[in-house]
Amino acid sequence: MNVVIYARYSSEKQTDQSIEGQLKCCYEYAKRNNYEVIGEYKDKAVSGKTDKREDFMKLLADSKNKQFQGVIVYSLDRFGRNLRQSIENEYKLQKNGVSLLSASENFADDSAGRMLRNMMMVYAQYYSDELAQKVRRGMEINVKKSLSTGGTTPFGYKLVKIDPDDEKSKKKLDIDEDTAPYVEEIYKMYANGDRIIDIITYLNSQQIKTASGVIFNRASLHRILSNEKYIGILKYGDFDPIPNGVPRIISDELFNKVAKALVKNRQYAGRSRARAEYLLTTKLFCGLCKKKHLDSPMVGVSGHSSSKKIYNYYSCNNTRTKPKLCEKKIVSKEYIEDYVVNTCCEILTNENIEKIAIEIVSACEREKSNSKLPILAKKLNQQLKKKTNLINSVGLCEIDDVKKTLFKEIDTIQKVCVELDKQIAIEQNKHCQLTIQEVRFFLKKLKKGDINNVKYRKAIINTFVSAVYLYDDRITFILNAGDRQVTIDDELFNEIENRCEPETEGFYTTRFSSPKLKAS
Repeated sequence: MNVVIYARYSSEKQTDQSIEGQLKCCYEYAKRNNYEVIGEYKDKAVSGKTDKREDFMKLLADSKNKQFQGVIVYSLDRFGRNLRQSIENEYKLQKNGVSLLSASENFADDSAGRMLRNMMMVYAQYYSDELAQKVRRGMEINVKKSLSTGGTTPFGYKLVKIDPDDEKSKKKLDIDEDTAPYVEEIYKMYANGDRIIDIITYLNSQQIKTASGVIFNRASLHRILSNEKYIGILKYGDFDPIPNGVPRIISDELFNKVAKALVKNRQYAGRSRARAEYLLTTKLFCGLCKKKHLDSPMVGVSGHSSSKKIYNYYSCNNTRTKPKLCEKKIVSKEYIEDYVVNTCCEILTNENIEKIAIEIVSACEREKSNSKLPILAKKLNQQLKKKTNLINSVGLCEIDDVKKTLFKEIDTIQKVCVELDKQIAIEQNKHCQLTIQEVRFFLKKLKKGDINNVKYRKAIINTFVSAVYLYDDRITFILNAGDRQVTIDDELFNEIENRCEPETEGFYTTRFSSPKLKAS
């Protein structure tokens, strides 16, 4: 099988060696499994929480060419730490006939293996969120102390050390005498009626560069004209603003005059629309197309009423792109997502939690038993026995030359044992180390989660749901918690009501009653 390797590191404290270490492990994995590596994709110092990674985007595009059938990553968190994006991108690969393979984590292709894999992806998201919270706490302290929070220094300011004699001293913003006068000039020109293009032309003719060292454009000028730092207010994220947090460059009167002019001159007011997040993307499929042996996901769509209220739905992709192939009705996003989450919650009884925990840990143990660990452990045990026997022999021996020989042998065996310990540690890192208590704790946390919390809903869907097939007369769930399908069939849908939302423009939704589940 032809495969490619994807490697990534995000921290500035990591180096190219991190990439090289990942590649080495991935090549070893490919060799063990007789895979042919035909290419590499590498993103350096790019966060896994975003899809905007140059080589990663190229990888997804190249997967359509059918030149490789697998992508090897060192671990799933290298593929991405944003759980939602990772699952969607893995689905894109699967759609192109490409498998995602982890060199340091082994997952069986069965229900327990799939659930274990999804749990590890949830853990990766949890780690990312925890790290973000720690960073946020650090930033909050810096903001309260009016210290620099990193990023590009605003035009008109410079960074100065709090303690000039301390190399590791933290920094704060101070006025840059060379560029600050231009900030005031920009504000005055705009307040007096000069056009944006005229101000840009003036600055560029003076060879004045932005804080990033490039020529001015509309975007960079608008950032200056709306930056409250210039009136002394330090803001970061959603933290409370700090008045007098930075030295002011312009007066409140001038800033407010410019703010009013910006509103007045804005010809087209931006309409803020809430972007709905469709939690069942890559999980929800059209049952009618499945009957016809067509693979068609249901995708998020929206419509609005005459009062501009937005309604969100799932619609069969074929219905939208090839109407003659499918006549599946759209379904309310809120309803079907609530229905799936509630179904998953019903699984989390204490009895089921115990069963799932045992099966997950058993899956971990099966992966270990299929690895090199038993062989390495056996070799280590044999060497330790030899070492013990030799030490006992030294105690009984009275000939000095023989003792020296025995000591040399003991020293050689000790080196072998150290090397075997290293190999065992490497092999152990390739496998999930989960206990029943850890899995039980994780599942009970899910059980107690807030069903209205988006993060909770994502976690429970991505942990338990493999696929949902939506027909006009029933729903079929394929859950990671077991191989059986859970089906809601015709007799439980005797109260189906198809109706249009009031005031919607041509949109309708399928409303279901609340049927009981049964296993098929």
